[in-house]
Amino acid sequence: MSQVTLYSFPTANGVPVSIFLEELGTPYTTVTMSIMDKDIGKVHNQVKSPWFLEKNPNGRIPTVTVDGFNVFETSAILLYLAAEFDKEHKFSFHPIENPKEYSEVLQWLFFTVWIPLAVQPACHPFKKYLNSTVALDPCKVKQLISFDSHRRKLPVALTSTSTSSPYAQNRYLSEVKRLYSVLESRLSQHKWLAGGKYTVADIKTHGWVRGAPKMLDIDLAAEYPSLKDWLDRIEARPAVQKGLNVPAVDIEKAIAELTADADKSK
Repeated sequence: MSQVTLYSFPTANGVPVSIFLEELGTPYTTVTMSIMDKDIGKVHNQVKSPWFLEKNPNGRIPTVTVDGFNVFETSAILLYLAAEFDKEHKFSFHPIENPKEYSEVLQWLFFTVWIPLAVQPACHPFKKYLNSTVALDPCKVKQLISFDSHRRKLPVALTSTSTSSPYAQNRYLSEVKRLYSVLESRLSQHKWLAGGKYTVADIKTHGWVRGAPKMLDIDLAAEYPSLKDWLDRIEARPAVQKGLNVPAVDIEKAIAELTADADKSK
């Protein structure tokens, strides 16, 4: 049996991998990583630690090791795990036997790259217009986007964006809504994003869709009903609920630490 180790933290980037491992039923061990800047050089399991950089040169979560082979970047991990453990192609497609469906999966995996660029203004050219009084840097908001927003609403400090530039604020929101409209259009005609079945494309996209509506005050049911139905179908899966809590962390403590981390970096 393969030895699989997941190095992660429950963010929008991290949970797709834990969810997929749960869907596969593949045994794995978890190492909880710190993504806090304050822990650099102080905490062994910090993503910038030398030992971890040997596994992931980019110093980010998630990362998996399968029998000593390291894989980083969420989409790359999902594709590798599918090749290794989804032999019956329950959540993927064979690139040779089903090239069109396989291509659809890749297309939607690549599409998800645009979602965080719109959601977190820190990656946007208008970053300089952000209100300097915001308690938590938008880059830190990204790290909390996948926490269970159905059980608790994130603090106002985490959901606030700039009030000093309506243009920049509207620009971010307009792009998020444009991306959601793309997903809505697809899902209004197809139950799943690619190949007519639930795949790694859905798993990856879900991570970035589930938290942003609460942060940005978007009513999915009213504005994007097909997207909302798709999200609900995914959230109802037992493996998804398990994967969302891997690794197990104290959410309130994490929010407090991320807020403090951002305040110190000002």
